[in-house]
Amino acid sequence: MAMLETLVLSDEEVRHLISMGEVIEAVEFAFREKGMGRIQMPPKTYLFFDRYDGDLRTMPSYIEAIDVAAVKIVNAHIENRDRYGLPTVMATIILIDPKNGFPLAIMGGTSITNMRTGAAGGIAAKYLARNESKVIGFIGAGTQAKMQLTALIEVFKSFDEIRVWDINERNMRAFKGEMDAKYGNICQIKTVNVPEDAVRGADIVVTATPSRRPLVMDEWVSPGTHLNCIGADAPGKQEVDPRILKRSKIVVDDLEQAAHSGEINVPLRMGIISKADIWAELGEIIVGKKPGRTWRDEITVFVSTGLAIQDAVTANLAYKRALEKGVGRRIRIAL
Repeated sequence: MAMLETLVLSDEEVRHLISMGEVIEAVEFAFREKGMGRIQMPPKTYLFFDRYDGDLRTMPSYIEAIDVAAVKIVNAHIENRDRYGLPTVMATIILIDPKNGFPLAIMGGTSITNMRTGAAGGIAAKYLARNESKVIGFIGAGTQAKMQLTALIEVFKSFDEIRVWDINERNMRAFKGEMDAKYGNICQIKTVNVPEDAVRGADIVVTATPSRRPLVMDEWVSPGTHLNCIGADAPGKQEVDPRILKRSKIVVDDLEQAAHSGEINVPLRMGIISKADIWAELGEIIVGKKPGRTWRDEITVFVSTGLAIQDAVTANLAYKRALEKGVGRRIRIAL
């Protein structure tokens, strides 16, 4: 029997192998399979490094229909850039052959994490935002804000106005400069001085911060707005006023995970909302078990915590592209 080798891909290699359009297609498939109950995905597990203001998460999954399994290890350390010059989020993904458990590939997972999270926001907006949405307000101007915009433009093709606010003015300037270069011909991008100016009158609001207190207030949100709540991905985090949730159709990526660590985790713990207030998981809407937006003035909220199945299908996509293009290095690691 030939000695099997594991393909190793750097994060930079992965980033150049996949496009947002492909990732959106793969991630929507993963949500569809979840909606049909054809995946295995235990809740992510956490190690908390309180002295370093960080955590580490493990995320296994198996998508039965395409026989793809993977495990992701990912951190979140909000002070990384200032302290160590490292990204806030870093990840490594191991792609496993389900028939024998062999590690097919080990790859950098940071770009995959960024892209699949952006893709989920784009897919949620496809089903929950108004089709004629023209104004987006961003709270947070980091990497994930850029990914969310990339995915939203992939879905909606163009917008009239993009407003962005961030507590860090340097982040806002960087967002505007980079996004102007990419999308300045199809939308106007402007920075604002306070969060309210980003939110009022926006058709879509994206929150992508590590905040532990509400940054988007109820009175700013107009009828018909859709919110992608991306930043709350650990217990205690929240970005929006719970009163918004009380008058919204709430859709989560995964109920158990969102209740533990998503935008709904604090309001649930405080008794402001209950699990009965959660309308659906996104996969249920994609497969038609429940409707998405049903009327123009409905306020909709997507609670994103990031699912292991999103990582698995995106890692599989990168792996197949690498084999086609001869990218990466092979090592003997398991035998």
